[in-house]
Amino acid sequence: MATLSVPDQLPPVAEDCDRLHSAFQGWGTDEGAIVSILAHRNAKQRSLIRQTYAETYGEDLLKALDKELSSDFERAVLLWTFHPAERDALLANEAIRKLKHFVVLEIACTRTPRDLLLVKEEYHARFKRSIEEDVAHYTTGDFRRLLVPLVTAYRYGGPEVNATLATSEAKILHDKITEKAYNDEELIRIISTRSKAQLNATFNHYNDQFGNAISKDLKTDPNDNYLKLLRSAIKCLTWSEKYFEKVLRLAIKGLGTDEEALTRVVVTRAEVDMKRIAEEYYRRNSVPLGQAIKGDTSGDYESMLLALIGKESN
Repeated sequence: MATLSVPDQLPPVAEDCDRLHSAFQGWGTDEGAIVSILAHRNAKQRSLIRQTYAETYGEDLLKALDKELSSDFERAVLLWTFHPAERDALLANEAIRKLKHFVVLEIACTRTPRDLLLVKEEYHARFKRSIEEDVAHYTTGDFRRLLVPLVTAYRYGGPEVNATLATSEAKILHDKITEKAYNDEELIRIISTRSKAQLNATFNHYNDQFGNAISKDLKTDPNDNYLKLLRSAIKCLTWSEKYFEKVLRLAIKGLGTDEEALTRVVVTRAEVDMKRIAEEYYRRNSVPLGQAIKGDTSGDYESMLLALIGKESN
């Protein structure tokens, strides 16, 4: 879990709402007050703030924020203020329509079974369609064959492992990969239905039996986008902090910053596993994540992201 430096004694929610409302008054918006309040409240507290703000001022807090803020800072604050399931439903819908398959896969494979179920329920309520039918509608071919089962899944979330099954399914996976049958229904069945603990055991057996990590055997064509998606699914399901570290690294490094990816990862993982992601980022890049973000962003957007990863801006 990330450390969101929340004070021991939080102000009453009414005080938070009053300070937020005051931040919107006058000639300019007090962005610092918005960061100091919302970035230090957990999901339950933010939900209560939204409810109380609407009851007190007759306006949805999200609409008030939308009117007052702009650009990357606005997107970060709005996404953070949503309930996590609501946020993921919105991100999934946006990604599905824009054919951003990796974002759909990220949501399907890194959330807990219960959290993914809540996302699908929120998707139903908001869009009057299922996430499964939208993925099926907007994707084709191998991408559809993989993504529909992944978003449909309700995996077992416990730690139990069947070693015999892990051995036999490691062989199935190896046989299909050797045949280059990467879209085979048995391969997809295993990856899209087995628990994360079971998949870890299966992939360990694969490595032990056949001498290579499964991801390495799936790199036969580095430019094949379906194989990239398949490798990402495996990484998300078994070592999500490595997946998110790479997303952050690619978002920050290079000629321009991918603010959309940077915002998405920081906002969605701040209350989940940001500490582990930051540790992995430092291990891989020898630069603290906060320093990397500070070097690539500025202003209120920078302050918001740093607050969410627990590294306040100076």
